[in-house]
Amino acid sequence: MPSSALQVARTGLEAQDTRMRVIANNLANVSTTAFKRDRANFATLAYQDARVAGAASSNETTYAIGLNLGTGVGIQSTTRMETQGSLQMTGNSLDLALDGDGYFQITLPGGQLAYTRAGNFSRSSEGLLVTSQGYAVQPPVTIPENATTISVSEDGTVSAQLAGQADPSQIGQITIASFTNPQGLQAMSDNFLLETAASGPAQIGVAGTEGRGAMRQGMLEASNVNIVEELVDMIETQRAYEINSKMISAVDEMLRNANQTL
Repeated sequence: MPSSALQVARTGLEAQDTRMRVIANNLANVSTTAFKRDRANFATLAYQDARVAGAASSNETTYAIGLNLGTGVGIQSTTRMETQGSLQMTGNSLDLALDGDGYFQITLPGGQLAYTRAGNFSRSSEGLLVTSQGYAVQPPVTIPENATTISVSEDGTVSAQLAGQADPSQIGQITIASFTNPQGLQAMSDNFLLETAASGPAQIGVAGTEGRGAMRQGMLEASNVNIVEELVDMIETQRAYEINSKMISAVDEMLRNANQTL
């Protein structure tokens, strides 16, 4: 029994350590544009059924309750919390935020599509609208060299005021991707997400339609990390880790006492 308790406490230490890593990553990204916090989900490990409820206790009776011994806990998954971050005014005409659901589409090297909520875009030397890494927004938007002002409407229409022209000219439209299960997207570095079988295929459409968020120019979406909430979770995780550590010490002492008795 003591050795089994050691195993159970060990799983508790590992699970709390993983949860602390998730919390640490949330806090590290508190200032990351459009970052979505993660939550660690726990699940019980397999149970050892020493006696099953309903088994015969005599020729005429059955046990009303069983004797089930748990083997510990593990991290089942991490859930990305897709709640909207606050919109912060930047005044930069190429900064875009989504007020609602959806993702910008980005072409990675090699042609693979990635998705992001971070709209801190800029103009490349070729005039393309790109991310800070230089990856082009999809569909491509080329900003003419003689453009004096750039405007992006709520539906993603991009217009430019060209030198010598009285009226602005439409130069492209940024469409938005949505997913049946956005939490199924695979997270990668640089604020990018990749489509998976769990997320379902990307559904491309105009911003502000069919449940997609509207586009806001001159704004960026902040991280949805709540520092106070993360600190509370951190303290709770620390206490749980300490309790499991004390459990290991207690069981170890029991084993020493038992060996001395024998």
